[in-house]
Amino acid sequence: MAALRYAGLDDTDSEDELPPGWEQRTTKDGWVYYANHSEEKTQWEHPKTGKRKRIAGDLPYGWEQETDENGQVFFVDHINKRTTYLDPRLAFTVDDNPTKPTSRQRYDGSTTAMEILQGRDFTGKVVVVTGANAGIGFETAKSFALHGAHVILACRSMTRANEAVSRILGEWHKAKVEAMTLDLAVLRSVQHFAQAFKAKNVSLHMLICNAGVFALPWSLTKDGLETTFQVNHLGHFYLVQLLQDVLCRSAPARVVVVSSESHRFTDINDSSGKLDLSRLSPSKNDYWAMLAYNRSKLCNILFSNQLHRRLSPRGVTSNAVHPGNLLYSSLHRNWWVYTLLFTLGRPFTKSMVLCLGSVHRRHTDGGVLLRGRAREVRPLGHDVLQSGHAALICIVFN
Repeated sequence: MAALRYAGLDDTDSEDELPPGWEQRTTKDGWVYYANHSEEKTQWEHPKTGKRKRIAGDLPYGWEQETDENGQVFFVDHINKRTTYLDPRLAFTVDDNPTKPTSRQRYDGSTTAMEILQGRDFTGKVVVVTGANAGIGFETAKSFALHGAHVILACRSMTRANEAVSRILGEWHKAKVEAMTLDLAVLRSVQHFAQAFKAKNVSLHMLICNAGVFALPWSLTKDGLETTFQVNHLGHFYLVQLLQDVLCRSAPARVVVVSSESHRFTDINDSSGKLDLSRLSPSKNDYWAMLAYNRSKLCNILFSNQLHRRLSPRGVTSNAVHPGNLLYSSLHRNWWVYTLLFTLGRPFTKSMVLCLGSVHRRHTDGGVLLRGRAREVRPLGHDVLQSGHAALICIVFN
């Protein structure tokens, strides 16, 4: 009690009653946090009990949750025509589980993005998600938007992107979400996207390189490169290079590259151990769709690791993530055999990607994440790959 008296926490009768100078508030997704006005700080734990709490149930009839110009949640009582910053459900809070689970316990095959972001407020943060009109990308974009972030869906098809925007706004009409054109199969499109984004004069706190293709028949892009390699990797590589200055100015910032454990089943070096650029963009005779996919995923990881080495001193971190085995997405759309496989496996698949968790796990900055845990990567020539990609881009534009 002496310690409580010294801290000024013993002058209330109820255990749950807040000490003077403290205020109880709620986040958009129903978590309770506490504001100390005298010290101008906030915390999740109750200042007396140390417990975390969340709201139970929906808002009463006639009430609506809104957000003011400063990003703070307030509540509108349409029946009595009044507003308040006090959540009417605060009288019905429940204690959160006091036991802190491990990452393996917290994130499993049934974990959703909304659960991973639970209790977090991203108001004021800007997030770009490539390939965000469907699958993993859409769930990622939606989850960030519903937690207050300004989300940009970077997609090849503006029709499908605008439909995705409408779906998100249908869940929360105050969401800050928009669509922009980005075709990773055309490097000029990547360049135009970067220019249009910079013209907005906004920060960039998270760049999620999610877009990808799988099991494509052999074809060349307008830039003369094999399509799987350019869409899955080189396009993202170029995008990050073009937005690197914005990321650094927005620090702390993060790049998340969606890769795959299948990167282990390929190689990009020749028999002498040197980088073989012809393997990255093979001819039709040397092309195998699965191998091309695996190589692009290996390039994703090597790039992410090298990006982290170069930019982490400037406050920009990078992670490559493996979203999960047989994760349900739209990657299978290019061949009926894969469509059948994914359909049969859907009851056993993960519905969400854990890259959202990685965005907030500072102790795992850099490297590859599998189910929220760091994994080792095969040692290969990161600097050689970096310079090789730069050379490819120079060839395209010259």
